[in-house]
Amino acid sequence: MPNKHKKVLILGSGAAGLTAAIYSARANLKPILIHGMQPGGQMTITTDVENYPGFPDVIQGPWLMEQMQSQAENVGTKMITDTVVSAKLNVRPFELVCDSGDTYTTDALIISTGAQAKWLGIDSEKKYQGFGVSACATCDGFFYRGKEVAVIGGGNTAVEEALYLTNHAEKVKLIHRRDTLRAEKLLQERLFSHPKIEIIWNTVVDEIMGNTEGPMPEVTGISLKNIKTNEITQHNLQGVFVAIGHTPNTEIFGDQLDKDAEGYIITKPDSTATSIPGVFAAGDVQDNVYRQAITAAGTGCMAALEVEKFIAEQ
Repeated sequence: MPNKHKKVLILGSGAAGLTAAIYSARANLKPILIHGMQPGGQMTITTDVENYPGFPDVIQGPWLMEQMQSQAENVGTKMITDTVVSAKLNVRPFELVCDSGDTYTTDALIISTGAQAKWLGIDSEKKYQGFGVSACATCDGFFYRGKEVAVIGGGNTAVEEALYLTNHAEKVKLIHRRDTLRAEKLLQERLFSHPKIEIIWNTVVDEIMGNTEGPMPEVTGISLKNIKTNEITQHNLQGVFVAIGHTPNTEIFGDQLDKDAEGYIITKPDSTATSIPGVFAAGDVQDNVYRQAITAAGTGCMAALEVEKFIAEQ
């Protein structure tokens, strides 16, 4: 296959990648964006979105991504449906090989490949994903006002999500497979002293129970198994938040870029610049703190502006 050269190449089509595409296309950089495995990113598995500014009514995650994609195309982005299987960042121009066999070279690369929530891997979890099963309390907690929910996990994320959910839910059960938490001590103290939170130790999720009869599937409860006694207990609740971590999609870059212990790309302070000049990272692939569509879009904008400056200086 012949090489295809572009000034700017964007990997990933979530909020970060599409915003970067809009800005770089409007700067007349004629970017191409490679979609990857999940066009639209994590927003495509999010149903109701109520916290993206500009929409007074609840919108759907997939719809929002479709709108962003149309906008990016309308201002001059070329979309490619393919998957990058290898990246050479130690050569100029950078070289990327796709699953189709196509090779692309580029002067500047924006990596916005996102991160994936780790899931429990049980069938009932998949069945109710987006309908009572979530991996983001700040995205979906608002829908559980006055209801009972469970949080699965024992690290900082799980404890933070449990504490956050007390702002909305009537009762929060934290379910952990061990008898101690990995979270920071200060967070643990806040958790233990909170009247709305109950901790269930040495326990794993056996099944998520629900109702699929109505117009939308809904979670009605959870079946838990004590790993020491094998006792099964059932609890009535309306929401399950899985908080066992995220995995950033950075495998194809190997050790070419500086990454943290969890695999997130490290960017310079107040910048999306990575350890390689001309390579920029935006969105959840470099953000393990906020992980919101709006913050991803913000860093996508930053990356495009930094790319424009980088290319002008070359």
